[in-house]
Amino acid sequence: MLEFNIAFFALAIPAVMFAGVSKGGFGSGAAFAATPILALVLPPSMALGVMLPLLMLADVTTLRAFWRQWDWPCARRIILGSVPGVVLAGAIYKAVDPNLFRLLIGVIALAFVGWQLSLKARLFRFRARPFAPSGGYLAGGVAGFTSFISHAGGPPVAVYLLAEGLRKTTYQATTVLCFWVINILKVIPYTFLGIFDRQTLLADLYLAPFIVIGALIGVKAHRMMPERLFFAVTYLLLTLTGAKLIWDALT
Repeated sequence: MLEFNIAFFALAIPAVMFAGVSKGGFGSGAAFAATPILALVLPPSMALGVMLPLLMLADVTTLRAFWRQWDWPCARRIILGSVPGVVLAGAIYKAVDPNLFRLLIGVIALAFVGWQLSLKARLFRFRARPFAPSGGYLAGGVAGFTSFISHAGGPPVAVYLLAEGLRKTTYQATTVLCFWVINILKVIPYTFLGIFDRQTLLADLYLAPFIVIGALIGVKAHRMMPERLFFAVTYLLLTLTGAKLIWDALT
């Protein structure tokens, strides 16, 4: 039984606002961190059930601000790739150990950041190039799977889109569109798996204003922030989320 006490709100409100800011302005890469924070006071499956409607509300809040500013070819590859990822995760949800996937995604995220920094520091002479189109489908598949089991689809999408060299608003708009669709895809299997219940929906009612406030702050911050600083923050968040995924997997 979920208790709506001081401890719950002290953890949940900052976590949900942070997720909103991340989704609204910084590519949603760090938004997944709200789920493990909620898992400190909730069973993991209940934390997933609480966060999905809130993330969907953040998607709707930010979608209008970035409408049609996305890179459609990139978004299409990610979305199409995410479908089998979501289906597979739903089929094996109760049997899979999510820690293996957290570890792999965390390692890939940190390796990508290290590689990009080494190129900028000219430690290597290779020219940074976008991935082949198949990389978008792969990123979408991994994002669909990891988003389903832990709402951690941001890092694989970030790796792919950062390599594409998109402008900051195009990058942000593309992530908003992709996760709007991916989160919708998760609703039906979550319902059949019993992840939603009366308690999770009641928690969503309490926390909904805070995810909206966070998303609006994120949109405002995105518009005010210079492009170079935006990508510096994005790489920092990708590093932190990658490290957090590895930490969660190993502990």
